[in-house]
Order: sequence, then structure tokens, then C-alpha cells
Amino acid sequence: QVQPVESGGGLVQAGGSLRLSCTASGIIFSLNTMGWFRQAPGKQRAWVADITGGGRTNYADSVKGRFTISRDNAKNTVYLQMNSLKPDDTGVYYCQSLSAAWHWGQGTQVTVSA
Repeated sequence: QVQPVESGGGLVQAGGSLRLSCTASGIIFSLNTMGWFRQAPGKQRAWVADITGGGRTNYADSVKGRFTISRDNAKNTVYLQMNSLKPDDTGVYYCQSLSAAWHWGQGTQVTVSA
């Protein structure tokens, strides 16, 4: 079963930016709608954004206008550009296919300091 690999997290001050990446192998990546999720401390994992194989995007209201999801199907990679970060954006970020039952990856930690 497919397991994605997330990277790009880190510690950043409020107002800063980070770019997350997620890769997956062994599949026809372009056929999968891909999503980013995050799990804040003490909370359940929550959907952040998604992108279809053709590039149509959707965002949670909390990140709309600040985050941009994109993908490079030739590289089997989906990205999450995060700008104007807030302390509430702190959490572990995961990517996942919304088209198939993949394993969850280990995620990448994002910490935003005030």
C-alpha cells in the first residue's frame, strides 16, 4: 500500500512562510486528488486543502488566501505553500490521497512562534 513522504516543516515566526512537499511512488499520481491535513496538539486531524489531478483546488476557510496547494505530476509531488503563518497553524502536516486508501505518512512538524 502507498505511503506518502512529507517534508519541509520547521520552526518559523508568525508572519513567516514555509513550503511543504509530499511525494509518493508506485502509483499513477496524476489520477489522485491529493489533500493536505494537519493535526494540532490535542486535536483531531483536520483537512486543510486539496487539489485534483487537473489542478482544481479547495481550501479550508482558516487558510484561504494564505496557503496555496499545487502539484507536479511528473515528479509525483504535491506542495503546500504557507504564507502569513499564525501560531494556530502549528501542528503535524500530512498529505493523503482522497482517491484511494493510502497509509498515512509520518507527517512534517510545523511550529509557528508568536
